[in-house]
Amino acid sequence: MDQATIMMLLTAAGIISAILLGWIGLNRMVRQTTRSDAGNDAVLKTDVDYIKRGVDEMRLEMRDQGRRFDALAERVTRVEESAKQAHHRLDRVDKQN
Repeated sequence: MDQATIMMLLTAAGIISAILLGWIGLNRMVRQTTRSDAGNDAVLKTDVDYIKRGVDEMRLEMRDQGRRFDALAERVTRVEESAKQAHHRLDRVDKQN
């Protein structure tokens, strides 16, 4: 074999090894990116679930506040009616005196 043939074989071997190493590196990077993305997706899903629970709790609290407000409004109406009746009785007592 002459020197040109040896150089050509070494160059071909270098090109083939560069292609293989590049392909192996790309596969490793794709796997690491996939793992990283899966981890990020899991964290994001956990955060979204946490936000959903918070929103659900706020809904329940708002519903409870609405019920309390309705009960308070009903009590105020009763007190106003009672005060009105008391004023009428006081007016009658004043007229009698």
